[in-house]
Amino acid sequence: MYKLKCITCGTIYDPEPNMYTCPKCGERYGTLEVVFNYDLINVKKSDFDKHGDISQFSKILPIAKYNVKQVVGNTPTYEFKNYYGIKKVFFKYDGTNPTSSYKDRASAIAISKAYEYGYDTIYCASTGNAASSLAGLSAPTDLKTFIFVPKNIPIAKLAQLHVFGATVILIDGNYDQAFDISTKVGKKLNWYSRNSAINPYLLEGKKTGAMELAVQLDFEVPDTVFVSAGDGTVISSIYKGFYDFYNLNLIQKIPKIIGIQAEGADAIAKTFFNGKPYIPVDIIPNTIADSISVGKPRDVIKACKYVEKSGGTFLTVSDEEIKGAIFELAKNTGIFAEPAGAAAYAGFKKAISMDLLKKEDTVAIFITGNGLKDIKAVQDNIEINTIPPVFEKIIEYINGVKK
Repeated sequence: MYKLKCITCGTIYDPEPNMYTCPKCGERYGTLEVVFNYDLINVKKSDFDKHGDISQFSKILPIAKYNVKQVVGNTPTYEFKNYYGIKKVFFKYDGTNPTSSYKDRASAIAISKAYEYGYDTIYCASTGNAASSLAGLSAPTDLKTFIFVPKNIPIAKLAQLHVFGATVILIDGNYDQAFDISTKVGKKLNWYSRNSAINPYLLEGKKTGAMELAVQLDFEVPDTVFVSAGDGTVISSIYKGFYDFYNLNLIQKIPKIIGIQAEGADAIAKTFFNGKPYIPVDIIPNTIADSISVGKPRDVIKACKYVEKSGGTFLTVSDEEIKGAIFELAKNTGIFAEPAGAAAYAGFKKAISMDLLKKEDTVAIFITGNGLKDIKAVQDNIEINTIPPVFEKIIEYINGVKK
């Protein structure tokens, strides 16, 4: 039903347990696409449920069997009309997933493939969300799980890893260093990789966010979608989800996709604006948005090509804009987003200021993680003032707040 295709040279490969990247083009340029024979996929709109989890997309996923106990997906989409003058703005909030982030969609597929291929151990490198996701979803399984994380991982995410019982390897370095060493160890010990971009099936799990949004909107997809980008896999997956649905005649168009990066971690944006052929630009990242703090993005080629195909672009936002977005998003919508998720909202506001959107547009913003995953970004803005348990003092305080 599916093959693997190199994003650079276009070579087609049959799926195999150890087939991660194109041997001709290498790990960076040779990331693989999952290409389906759509003629062999028989689906119709009525097959999907607005309240279904990602297992409902199994016919369009490269797995033999869905092998996860928790409910992944079925995350809410909130609609706001005339928001910032835009006709309709939808917020797709993945903070309600089992481990509170979008990464659960990818981990579910990675675990299913590990079982399919007969592995007993699975691993990944992560800035935090992919790590806690893999640890949480693999906890009820008999898979042994090893997690490589950088020393700056937020404590909330580190806590999840230990609570779920994964073996944590805390690297005295950044995400890119953790990624590189994990790949070497995984190959040597024959573990199954859940590393972003290296494993082509992770994107297939993440694409279910776009498919789920389409189902929830009665297959009337938005004109423009905003999503944050770090390694490049999530933003690539949004395009792929819409692309698959489009080729299955379930939707009538593919939305324009706008990728949002932090100014201090804008390697994909730099690569994109340098133009074709896309040659990766690596940087030393520095941003409060740890989930997208990537200096050597692995899915950069795919991200640039897919965003270009959608007619979209990339924008960058400052850490101050991200901080402001966290508070404004929460006050306006009731969604508390971690910095990486709020970055997409900050990008939406920037797009408005740049006149990139029309009043009659419909827009979707992917909020990829729960704010409780990383409170460091907002804790300095939280005032802690104690008040004596005295009636008059409480009234005095309340009156002061009213003013």
